[in-house]
Amino acid sequence: MARRMLIAGNWKMNGLRQDLGFLDEIADLAYSRADLDISISPPATLLNQAVKMAGAVKIGAQDCHIRRSGAHTGDISADMIKDAGADLVIVGHSERRDDHGETCEQVRAKAEAAQAAGLLPVICVGELEADRREGRAESVVGQQIATSCPASGDYVIAYEPVWAIGTGLTASLDDIGGMHAFIRASLRKGETIRILYGGSVKPNNAEEILALDDVDGALIGGASLKVADFAAIITAAPIRIARSR
Repeated sequence: MARRMLIAGNWKMNGLRQDLGFLDEIADLAYSRADLDISISPPATLLNQAVKMAGAVKIGAQDCHIRRSGAHTGDISADMIKDAGADLVIVGHSERRDDHGETCEQVRAKAEAAQAAGLLPVICVGELEADRREGRAESVVGQQIATSCPASGDYVIAYEPVWAIGTGLTASLDDIGGMHAFIRASLRKGETIRILYGGSVKPNNAEEILALDDVDGALIGGASLKVADFAAIITAAPIRIARSR
């Protein structure tokens, strides 16, 4: 089955209004690569303005609350994100799990809230260096999938080996391909769910990573802040024929 590729940029805690000119150039590229989906998740302060400038680029948020509304100062609900015009939301990123102590159960609740609001959740999973070194990588990721993913509905998995993000360590193609195949086999709807790779994807490694059988795109951090780097990764994506999602 040909799954439609998704190249997703995560700006993390970066970006001011002056940086949104980035979208003009990426939007032009998105029209020329109608065979795949391209998204940018800027900080929440830029969501509404980014939507107005996005063209064919999908706009996402970086997190959402599990509740639709209420006394949750500083939080943003999935309904609010949808109302701002966004299409998707990242949940369970390793930095959220680490910095904010988010559990898999909370991640699942956020993913379900996103689905209820009409957003596509991008659910992040991944093991620590110690898990990989001690042979627990598959069991850790398998448990995260079992407890972080909704029982039904559409979602995207982003595999991000935590040990390969900003550490100078690099996952091999065998590491990536093996884990993506394991994830595919672990999913309830393995043939239809898209699995992105999110471990320091850059222009110099994108082509070989995106060519792997079970890799359906990438979740990109630092390289999504630079037009030339992000554009090079998009250009490196293989052409697949698949329906729009």
